[in-house]
Amino acid sequence: MRWALVKVALAVTAMVVVAFAVPLGLVVRETARDRAVSHAERQAAALGPALTVTTERAALERAVQFTTAGSEGRMAVHVPADGDRPALTVGTARASARDLASTRRLARAVTTATPGGQLLLQPTALSGSRTAVVEVYVPEAEAGRGVAAAWLMLAGVAVALVIGSVAVADRLGVRLVGPARRLAGAAHALGQGSLGVRVPEEGPAELRQAAVAFNSMADQVVELLANERELAADLSHRLRTPLTVLRLNAASLGEGPAAEQTRAAVEQLECEVDAIIRTAREQKPRTQPDGSGAGCDAAEVIRERMAFWSALAEDEGRTARVAGVDRPVRIPVARGDLVAALDALLGNVFRHTPEGTRRCGRPVRRPARSARRRGASRPSTRRAGRRRTGGGTRPAARGRRWPRSSSRRRHRRGSRSASRTCRR
Repeated sequence: MRWALVKVALAVTAMVVVAFAVPLGLVVRETARDRAVSHAERQAAALGPALTVTTERAALERAVQFTTAGSEGRMAVHVPADGDRPALTVGTARASARDLASTRRLARAVTTATPGGQLLLQPTALSGSRTAVVEVYVPEAEAGRGVAAAWLMLAGVAVALVIGSVAVADRLGVRLVGPARRLAGAAHALGQGSLGVRVPEEGPAELRQAAVAFNSMADQVVELLANERELAADLSHRLRTPLTVLRLNAASLGEGPAAEQTRAAVEQLECEVDAIIRTAREQKPRTQPDGSGAGCDAAEVIRERMAFWSALAEDEGRTARVAGVDRPVRIPVARGDLVAALDALLGNVFRHTPEGTRRCGRPVRRPARSARRRGASRPSTRRAGRRRTGGGTRPAARGRRWPRSSSRRRHRRGSRSASRTCRR
């Protein structure tokens, strides 16, 4: 497109130059020729007074030598015969007798062509109805004086116009092609997965509209991918609770091929759910900046989400308060991920607790090591699992009598598998 504009500008400027410079050059040449002829006429007219006073050869020769053309040998005076006086010619004559006769008959200045230039024949009236003719030779060099310089100037102006038009067309092409190239590059980058690419809204109105449409499309693509990722992660997270119950039930099925197949299927299903959650968390759109500056303010996000969920809490008669969010808490987690985690957490609170339950939202600033230093104990998972299951049994199976020690061992193995599932 850029070269097309340059070619169009070059063609149009060349046409304008040809249309104006060529006639102007011809006018300059004609003007120079008319100027040389006018100068010759002035020199011929300078001999008029001398011819009126005398027609003697010596006097006429002196008068001819006083002129510029006469001193250069380009002037002649033709005096007709008078009675017993023959015709007289003073200077270097180049005109033919026919031209002289035609000039006397017309009684006006005549210009005729001659090899190497032009001849100006100027008639001058004498006494006795006679007419003398003053001949001035105008060479081509005299007629074309200054024409070459004028043509060179015109050529320079024409070249300058062409270069200027090409430069302007090139700049205009850059202004048009630059946004178009950026738009094409952004489209290729978006197609390759760089979802953070955007196009600056600059250039002509049409390209600005295209840039606005592209940016809007890219934002919608990012939003759709983020919604899809969050939906997959949320659905996978919701499957964890029933999957844990299913694993606990499968662990107490005892021995046998059907039980082993059930436990294997449950374990495979759990691995698939973990893979879905891990993939959904890792495949984030590349729209966030990299480096130490990435992350968000946890306090701000908690205040925002608690304000959002407070309306539902008020409708269900729940008491909600926010604590510890008066100061910024920067964490290396994207804002969208933290919002999704808080929404999932609060959604589980509303889904799995009765109405009227109190809840509190605050960021944790004190690490677990500080808590242990203060004297808090951290029970092991296996011991906690035993407390939850009542000594290695399910709550519903408390008090059940085990007929054989092998069955008791199978149930303990199932409890340990359930504990590992809880730890995950």
